[in-house]
Amino acid sequence: MKMLEGIKVLDFTQYLSGPTVTRLMAEMGAEIIKIETAPGGDPSRLLPVVVDGRSGYFVQQNRGKQSLCVDLRTEEGLEIVRGLVAKVDVVVENFGPGVMEKRGLAWNDLKQINPTLIMASISAYGRESPLSHKTGYDWVAQAFAGIMHMTGNADGPPLPAGLSMADVSSGVHAFSAIGYALFHRLRTGIGQWIDIAMVDSLFHMFEIPVQGYTLSKGAYVPHRAGSNHPLVAPFGVFKGPTGYLVILALQLQWRGLCEAMERLDLENDPRFATSTVRATNQQALTAIIEEWLTHFSTTDEVLERLEQYRVPSAPVLSPADAVNHPYFRARGTVRDIVDPVLGQFSIPGFPLRFSAQPDLPDLTAPLLGEHNGTVLAEMLGYDEAQIAALEAKGVLMRSDR
Repeated sequence: MKMLEGIKVLDFTQYLSGPTVTRLMAEMGAEIIKIETAPGGDPSRLLPVVVDGRSGYFVQQNRGKQSLCVDLRTEEGLEIVRGLVAKVDVVVENFGPGVMEKRGLAWNDLKQINPTLIMASISAYGRESPLSHKTGYDWVAQAFAGIMHMTGNADGPPLPAGLSMADVSSGVHAFSAIGYALFHRLRTGIGQWIDIAMVDSLFHMFEIPVQGYTLSKGAYVPHRAGSNHPLVAPFGVFKGPTGYLVILALQLQWRGLCEAMERLDLENDPRFATSTVRATNQQALTAIIEEWLTHFSTTDEVLERLEQYRVPSAPVLSPADAVNHPYFRARGTVRDIVDPVLGQFSIPGFPLRFSAQPDLPDLTAPLLGEHNGTVLAEMLGYDEAQIAALEAKGVLMRSDR
């Protein structure tokens, strides 16, 4: 039995943050009914890379889901959705401000239909918030949460992270919250609403900047520091003989690094005796380390040497490097899938490992409206004539992509 087998989810999500939630739930066996609004469905069906009218982006985020494409501007469409709400365990949505309220599908509406329902809403600033009226995508959240301020060179402009960390992080936060809400319902029978903000999910990541600034009474001012940590050293990115690498040596690893470099004289050098002092004299220490690195033929040789002395280090890999790296293949962190339109290609694998569910299901992303008939027949008891009539009226739509 899969861990979420029997859990039914009504998925009003699009793009990335919301689909992340239901993508993870699908891997664990939940039944996901993706409500796609007519006429075009999830806008991510148009995002690159698109081949033969099919988006790899959409496929990656929506495998294992059933697509019900319905016109929510019609009373018939809303009646279908309300009927489904009564029969599911979880609703997930990440629409813009006011969309669910306008359709009569907000939490206060849905809990009247299904009191044991768990509903998760994801938005840039949260639904109950002074800024709930504002729209926002990933980089908006990175900017407002302070992540962008902390990324880049000290004397350069703030930079976004090179991936959608706000979307995925908020999706994973919502995914974990739903699990605990299901556990709470199991014990109490009570449903609830979960309000997730992308900004909150990112701000939650700060390990030093917030407490460091307040505890130091403003003496420490958080600011981007480029490729080296501003408060501890050596803790950063270094240019190796044949590629970049990171070396992260806290106080417990400092002697090991000195031994690896055959420079035990540095261990108690007053400039480098403690992590804080090393950070103050980081420029001098970086010059010493990078001069040592020039004595190797390859970066792999450096990494082998550091491993001998248990100094945490790693090569800086690109996503292209990772695709065929033995680690990523052995762990299933890179995963090959087969799509009926796109054929075989690679996506990031499922990041959770459960001994009770060691094998992952074979999932396929749906065509638009592919499961209109199946969902309405099995969940609501509609017959073929009713479904055909709704398709003829444009309440239900389908596509071969």
